[in-house]
Amino acid sequence: MKTKIGYSNNKLAFTSSIEAANMSNIKEAKLGLVFTSPNQEQEQIIKGIKSLTNTPIIGCTSSTAISTPNSYENEETGYTGIMTFFGDIVVGVAGREKKDLEDAKELGKEIALEALKEMKGAKPNYFFMTATPGNEEEYIEGIQDVIGPVPIFGGSAADNDVSGKWRIICENKVIKNGCAIALIKTDTEIVNILSHGYNETGQAGIITNVHERRELKAIDSTEALKKYSEWTRFNEDDLMGNQILSKSIFDPLGIKDPIGRMIAIRHPMSSNTDGTINVGGDLVTNTAIIHMHMEPRDMIESIKTTIEELGECDSYLLIHCGGRRLGLAEKGLEQEIQKAVKEVIKDKEFLMIFTFGEYGTYNHSANTVGGLSLSFTGFKE
Repeated sequence: MKTKIGYSNNKLAFTSSIEAANMSNIKEAKLGLVFTSPNQEQEQIIKGIKSLTNTPIIGCTSSTAISTPNSYENEETGYTGIMTFFGDIVVGVAGREKKDLEDAKELGKEIALEALKEMKGAKPNYFFMTATPGNEEEYIEGIQDVIGPVPIFGGSAADNDVSGKWRIICENKVIKNGCAIALIKTDTEIVNILSHGYNETGQAGIITNVHERRELKAIDSTEALKKYSEWTRFNEDDLMGNQILSKSIFDPLGIKDPIGRMIAIRHPMSSNTDGTINVGGDLVTNTAIIHMHMEPRDMIESIKTTIEELGECDSYLLIHCGGRRLGLAEKGLEQEIQKAVKEVIKDKEFLMIFTFGEYGTYNHSANTVGGLSLSFTGFKE
């Protein structure tokens, strides 16, 4: 299996998609992963690509930027990046909008069954997923009920200001709220690591109250916001509403997997006047939650170490949290992101996108959803 990268920063979405598609040689490909700006017209992106080819496409919007070997594209007018796959690969692509009150796990099953039909008897040994923020864990459960514990890579659709402008692209559809997957069968090795680089601070407590999986109400029977303020020494007034999102980038929360080899990061996204915190990932009562910390320069270094952990690969899809990018931008380090990648992989091809949730595995863990994380995937020929 081989891959190729194409990209464009043309402000016209239709033209941008055609330029990126031609550069990636999508006409000859068996799959195209497509990532664009939330400021672009996604319908025009699809129209442009499909005017050239019937190759299956799937992807999502990327927060503020994409990065390639030759450029860091962060134009407000938009950008398009495409990674295409050739050779030893069989794919099945499917995705759908989630209806009001529809069970996300059941939707995951339906999508998986539809994608499986497209594979015409081949059994997937990897799958790419993208979803809109909110139900990622449930989608994965439903998908795995159909295909089994197949390794995942991917990330959640993102926008530039957490206002809900994120979108998924799946074939001829633009999905505002839902999930899409590409099931993949290949004899070529695909290596994924879900990592973050944060350290435990030694401060931890028991989750004693959670509402609807992602609203953290109490830690050790204390209001969640009060406990977080005590741990971080941030003033509660400075954490109110959306202020906590940027404040917590270098001081998020974490939960350990059952075997303790991996910590999934939970990013505090907003706080409420009743002292609760909305986080970007599922939580469960009577389990531990940990105050994590990382210095900005260490965040840059974690990019390098995660790529190095992948080992020797021929090309890379690097899914980098949009929140981490924001934190680095506020510290004047955004331009160091691409430099860190190129320092390790030299002249090999890569496409980096910025998401609002990252999926993958690490150190014998199961498929996991994390925030403020890196889901780095390497492809071997």
